[in-house]
Amino acid sequence: MAQKKTTENFLKGRANNKVRPIILKYDTFGFASSSVLLSIGRTKVLVSVTLQNSVPRFLKGQKKGWLAAEYAMLPCATKKRTTREGSQGYKSSRSVEISRLIGRCFRSVVDLEVFSDKTIMIDCDVLQADGGTRVACITAASVALKLAEKRWLENQIIEQSFLKEEIAAISVGLVDNKAYLDLDFYLDSNAQADFNFVFTKSEKLIEVQGTAEKEPISFEQFENLKKLALNGVKQIFSVIDSNGNKKNTAKIGINRSKTSMFSLGNRINNI
Repeated sequence: MAQKKTTENFLKGRANNKVRPIILKYDTFGFASSSVLLSIGRTKVLVSVTLQNSVPRFLKGQKKGWLAAEYAMLPCATKKRTTREGSQGYKSSRSVEISRLIGRCFRSVVDLEVFSDKTIMIDCDVLQADGGTRVACITAASVALKLAEKRWLENQIIEQSFLKEEIAAISVGLVDNKAYLDLDFYLDSNAQADFNFVFTKSEKLIEVQGTAEKEPISFEQFENLKKLALNGVKQIFSVIDSNGNKKNTAKIGINRSKTSMFSLGNRINNI
């Protein structure tokens, strides 16, 4: 009982079926085709999309395109500073695994035939980590890809659309035998089981990752978590859709009027 009160107090009024406050800011990088700074609660990720005139060796000469992603966490993204991966000379297994996850998810919804001998690069940097960094990167990357597609079409870099579906991702878990949506670090650390779900806007499943860390869960519990995750993704898409194609900041669950401090001449107004 004491642990349950601690969990409820920690949430500070956030319902277990609601996502944390979300903020979207666009064009934080001046030279990328598109970039998105996404904050969900205290987790902040910066994602950029660029197009490179090359493909991996196994695709050379096939007139096909490719999509790849890179994920990294800045040294001070967590309370305890971590060593910058570049100074170590290798990537951590976690960064490699998440990079592959992001690339795999988007290759399922991107028509790579549109790009002849070109590679879409999705660069994901975690600025601040408080749970859910991988799912935040996937959501931000989907928004950035949609924006890049629009610009590449307008500038005749590509001749047709390539994004088959918009996607978003969210985490869910069981804490004190209660299902919670959008786990922050505290909830994730105390979860009996946790999962990451990736859905399309049309509610199709792309990928699910998860484990029962303390004890097995029933399929009924899993089904409840899946429904909770789908509801969370709908909430995320409502934020993205409410932003439309005009504003340079989308918000949920907060009350702010300031524009993006990173806005480069309000370039988003040209969308």
